[in-house]
Amino acid sequence: MKTRNNFAIESRIQLFSALVEASEIEHNLMCLYLYSMFGLKRSSKEGFSEKETIAVNRWRKVILGVALEEMNHLTLVSNIMSSIGCAPNFMRPNFPSSPGPYPAGLIIELAPFNLSTIEHFIYLERPKDQDLQDGNEFLHNHEYTRLSEKGRLMPSSGDYQTVGELYECIREGLIELSEKMGEEQLFCGSRKLQIGPLDSTLPGLTLVGSLQEALKAIDTIISQGEGATDIEDSHFQRFLGIKNEYLELLKENPKFEPSRPSARNPVMRKPLNPENRVWITEPLAARYMDLANTLYVLMLRVLVQIYSIDERSSISKKILIDSSYTLMHGMANIAEALTFLKSSEEHPEILSGMSFAMVRSLAPLERNSEKKILSERIKEILENMKELEIGLSESKFQASAADYTLDSLIRTRNDLQKMHTEITKMPDPEITSKSSAALPEDNSVKLESIKVKPTNTEETDIEVSETDAIRLEFEGKKCIHSRHCVTELPNVFKANTPGKWIFAENTDPNILSMVARECPSGAIRFKRKDGGTEEPIPDVNILRLRENGPYALLADLTIDNAEVGYRATLCRCGQSKNKPFCDGAHVDAGFSASGEPLSMQVDALAVRNGKLKINRLNDGPYHVQGNIEICAGTGRLVLRTSEVKLCRCGQSKNKPLCDGSHIGAGFIDRVE
Repeated sequence: MKTRNNFAIESRIQLFSALVEASEIEHNLMCLYLYSMFGLKRSSKEGFSEKETIAVNRWRKVILGVALEEMNHLTLVSNIMSSIGCAPNFMRPNFPSSPGPYPAGLIIELAPFNLSTIEHFIYLERPKDQDLQDGNEFLHNHEYTRLSEKGRLMPSSGDYQTVGELYECIREGLIELSEKMGEEQLFCGSRKLQIGPLDSTLPGLTLVGSLQEALKAIDTIISQGEGATDIEDSHFQRFLGIKNEYLELLKENPKFEPSRPSARNPVMRKPLNPENRVWITEPLAARYMDLANTLYVLMLRVLVQIYSIDERSSISKKILIDSSYTLMHGMANIAEALTFLKSSEEHPEILSGMSFAMVRSLAPLERNSEKKILSERIKEILENMKELEIGLSESKFQASAADYTLDSLIRTRNDLQKMHTEITKMPDPEITSKSSAALPEDNSVKLESIKVKPTNTEETDIEVSETDAIRLEFEGKKCIHSRHCVTELPNVFKANTPGKWIFAENTDPNILSMVARECPSGAIRFKRKDGGTEEPIPDVNILRLRENGPYALLADLTIDNAEVGYRATLCRCGQSKNKPFCDGAHVDAGFSASGEPLSMQVDALAVRNGKLKINRLNDGPYHVQGNIEICAGTGRLVLRTSEVKLCRCGQSKNKPLCDGSHIGAGFIDRVE
């Protein structure tokens, strides 16, 4: 058995141990990046110029995008662990990390955003062929070597210079153990326990059940972040871009400070070793810190449950996954509010921050009691928040913090109340996903706050041609020029004719209605006046993927809470000026998206038609609810599902599914 960098992987248990370390590192990096992001200033009210405000708000999105990809890496590592029959690991040492758990060159500390911090992030994500210096505030005070010897039964971590090298070791271990044990023997775990692209919009998710899929997951991790030098949007390159812009802004304004003065390595209790730590003692900040850490730990506990029960229903799994996002958003709200509050009377110039404190155990809850215990914990948190809200309304503290702090609490409380309702009606684990293939209307999970306005259905730009038998309508804003009309009935649809160009009287109304139904965008529609057959409700809800083009839908459609008929083509390049509808902008934009993606889930649906609801999420994907069959351009089945989030920014690496790329891409389309 080979070794790399003194890292021996000769058994399943040693591979599991290496994956545990990888999961801790991904978890740590996610927390480090989020912590620095929470303290970033938001507006000119905090001492910014307009140019600085734009830059820092862009950095916030970049850092959040990287943090979400670290969350994806943690999920991919968890999927690999589950695939080899081992439970995923969501534990990690408390911050700052003591010497020993990781190589001596890997400094793991929570720090506010500044030039040294961004240099530290670049150092952490550096490729193996880059000889870089760490940020000057991250001191390498300990020198030691970790050895992992061949021929030992006990797993032992070895050294590696970069995170990418750790994944090279894991890659070799996967290949060699698969050859030694046999692929079927090594990958003995259940796919049902994993989180895949249909469960979450994290970028690059994949289920793992084979060596090829495990190596694909490793490649995704390396290409997105660690070890990627020639990929423009790798973590290394994105952080390098922030540093370069930061230096330019400092040249223009040497006093430029993008972050509030948050504590470095905040802690909840008086530390035994106070060096390089800040004990948060200010009463209000201490309460907020307790709440942020509580939400964080509960989020981890929910993730543990997802990976622990394989007979869980699809409804139950979705509720838990959405709950983890609700908890993460709540944690982020409270964590940023902390950065407005002073840490202690002893150090009034230092503001607070959450510490991501861990508990002793995240052991899975017993399946028949998980709903009761999770519900109980949420109620405890809500009661605590109620007391805190009363205390906030009665207290006086710095004006700059008051509005944001109270608002963050109220928003988080409201989200948790919705989450509590969903948890309490969560099906018991014995109900299998097969029995819940179609998500009932009254069980739709609505944890995201979606503000929408009805899609414009005013008929101000609609051309009409009418006979005694049929009324024909044409809505030019929806037309994508598929040319069925002008090629099949050129005497009715006279293209490039000034003035009136539609002449319904020039053909039989039965033929006209058939051609109208071929219009994929719904720009052409008709109403029979002679008792003839109207357009029927589709028996099967279909979404067709146009090569390098839009989504073409055939279903009983409600889009942005407005009835739009049975046909529509929706933008998926992100460039349309007529969102959500396609306006042909993908052509000029050079949009590239296959109409033939690989098939995913194709199990039959209990019901194939019914109302199909599509809502645009603010600055995010289409949220599709209802039975739908997504097909390739050739008609091949890609996905059958009752709920899915589809990319509409054009940036997803997992098209047609949303993978969260809209965040890092800065996609903006507010649906107020």
